[in-house]
Amino acid sequence: MVRAVLKRDIVILGGGLNGAALALALSHGAYEVTLVEAQPPLAPSEAWDARIYAYSPGNVDWLRGLGGWTDTLRQQPVHAMRVHGDAEGRLTFDALETGLPALASIAENSRVQWQIWQALQARGVQVVNERPVGVAWDTRGSAHTLHFSEAVPALQARLLVAADGAQSWLRQQAGIGLTVEDYHQSGIVANFACERSHRGIAWQWFRRDGILAYLPLPGRHLSIVWSTPSEAVAARLAQSPEALAHEVAAAGGHVLGDLRLITAAQAFPLKRRLAHEWVRPGLVLLGDAAHTVHPLAGQGVNLGFRDSRLLAEMLARGGDPGEIGRLQSYALRRREDVLGMQAVTGHLKRGFYELGGPFGAWRNSGMTLVDTLGPLKQALMRHAVQ
Repeated sequence: MVRAVLKRDIVILGGGLNGAALALALSHGAYEVTLVEAQPPLAPSEAWDARIYAYSPGNVDWLRGLGGWTDTLRQQPVHAMRVHGDAEGRLTFDALETGLPALASIAENSRVQWQIWQALQARGVQVVNERPVGVAWDTRGSAHTLHFSEAVPALQARLLVAADGAQSWLRQQAGIGLTVEDYHQSGIVANFACERSHRGIAWQWFRRDGILAYLPLPGRHLSIVWSTPSEAVAARLAQSPEALAHEVAAAGGHVLGDLRLITAAQAFPLKRRLAHEWVRPGLVLLGDAAHTVHPLAGQGVNLGFRDSRLLAEMLARGGDPGEIGRLQSYALRRREDVLGMQAVTGHLKRGFYELGGPFGAWRNSGMTLVDTLGPLKQALMRHAVQ
């Protein structure tokens, strides 16, 4: 029996934020695009999602233009950020210094993903809700084929996009290696109700026991990301809701008064990942499938969206979407941004968490010095808001 094969210009594997946003962007062009996602998102409930991200103004504007970010989204603008070292170091960012209304927008993963999918449906993008079981690689790179169960036609694509996350199945099928640096930390995430108004301010503390971030949510609510040494994660998660809320409030100097836990705390291991290849003829790795960073700068999701933005922009020129020269140009343009962010976050993590003794005064004074150097601080903010 000969299996049916459907030919498409571009097939995107993975319907998370990056893959779905790329599919939405490409739906405005001339290519025939199919999105493959075995578990499409469910309509969000009123309950809070513990997976919270800070979205840069540039990415919010891009999503809004595509119809994937609307005013109905439950989100909180960040008007300022206060960063504290483990001694007297201080660094402050303010949206007024950027000429923008906000430094970032904080929103739940599930709600942003749902809005993007609603826009996908409105655009009529074809979606296959199946998990592939194999891939046939065309040695010339002109058309690779995803295979599914017998009941589902195969998909032949001039360009396959691996947007299936840090554990990318498609990357593994391609035999592309991965450099991994274990930070020996886990990111503990949870949401809280707070006694005092956060006024749209985000906080971050570089502490000897990890890096704690407060991200403001609508109303008197906040989300935390606490980068915690691996050996301390189990004990922190085993605490009662009241004990964890008290510890988080105390670690933040009670800047928002008492806290009350409103979502169960979760933890995920922190690792730096970098794929050895990002592109091949007819194949491109996108977002976490190609790279991950430490969350201390809140830039992981933004790096992925900038991948999607540039790839969509370069593919808008038409022609063969899998042509290796254009894909190599894309990868070259994205590497500087990604490698730079990996270096910055890695050095900050090591500088505050691993280096003690005489380095303490240096790292805190360095933070305060950056706060006084207007051009340098402006450059940092300009990059963050892209």
